[in-house]
Amino acid sequence: MSFFILNIGIHLLCFIASFWALSSLRFDRFCDVRKPAKVQCLLLLLSLALGYLVAQFLLALSVYNGL
Repeated sequence: MSFFILNIGIHLLCFIASFWALSSLRFDRFCDVRKPAKVQCLLLLLSLALGYLVAQFLLALSVYNGL
């Protein structure tokens, strides 16, 4: 049970951190800002993907190797 909570917590923290980091990008330079819903969807999907990758990397380094 504690592994599940740790796993969800790390994924959630990595998603929040990646969303915060990606929100500093200037999407208006390479996206059509007249369609803000699509830009927000892109930000959400990018932060989900980046958060998942970072969380899997951290878990592979620590929890999955028994550290």
